[in-house]
Amino acid sequence: MTVFNTGLPSIRLIQSLIKNQTPVEIVLLNNKTFEGVIRWQDDNCLAISTVNQEKVLVWTHAIAYMRHR
Repeated sequence: MTVFNTGLPSIRLIQSLIKNQTPVEIVLLNNKTFEGVIRWQDDNCLAISTVNQEKVLVWTHAIAYMRHR
């Protein structure tokens, strides 16, 4: 079992985005884009509530990049 390493800068940043409910744009490797707020993360996935009120589960290995405002 993989240990969730909260010491990594990327995980700390995502935890901060979740805590502050910061809007993000997530672009997948297939160029699909999601805009919304990250609700939670685990070792493999991010859960996002989009601006259209959709609930989306994104596998982290499918993310090309993410930006926040």
